[in-house]
Amino acid sequence: MSSAEESIVNRVANSPLKTFDLEALYVEGARTTLDVAQWFEEGELLRESSFRNALKAADLERYRGAHIALHCSSDTILPQWTYALVTTTLSPIAETVIVGDLEQLEVVLYERALAKVDFSIYKDAPVILKGCSKKPVPDQAYVSAAMALKKVVKKLMYGEACSAVPL
Repeated sequence: MSSAEESIVNRVANSPLKTFDLEALYVEGARTTLDVAQWFEEGELLRESSFRNALKAADLERYRGAHIALHCSSDTILPQWTYALVTTTLSPIAETVIVGDLEQLEVVLYERALAKVDFSIYKDAPVILKGCSKKPVPDQAYVSAAMALKKVVKKLMYGEACSAVPL
């Protein structure tokens, strides 16, 4: 058999190498921030009764199914119940509510998704933590995935099979 007649063998496909793709854990849904200061008196003063009334009167339907990052644009010192009250108001309609920014929201969504992964399927295998995703994957998600994978894998790499970086 000449070399021209030999079939091409895909060594990557035939290897025991497994890929862990964080993009597969991306949680779908709209993401938005919500400023609690919009319900303060004159945008600065938080009084419980007027805050509750303003929150009750707010049209929150646009947040149905959304992942929300709460924040406060005012320098007002907030009582601890502030974000909890807003969250209990949003909980029947929002998918997720956190305090922070959109990047922190992504971290929380990935942490929840990673907590559901059965990492035992990667036990003693060479694994590539896939990079280059089309969806937003925060650095913290890579850190958390690497921590979980390193506990079970034989060898951990980052990137693609053709250009993996050993971790």
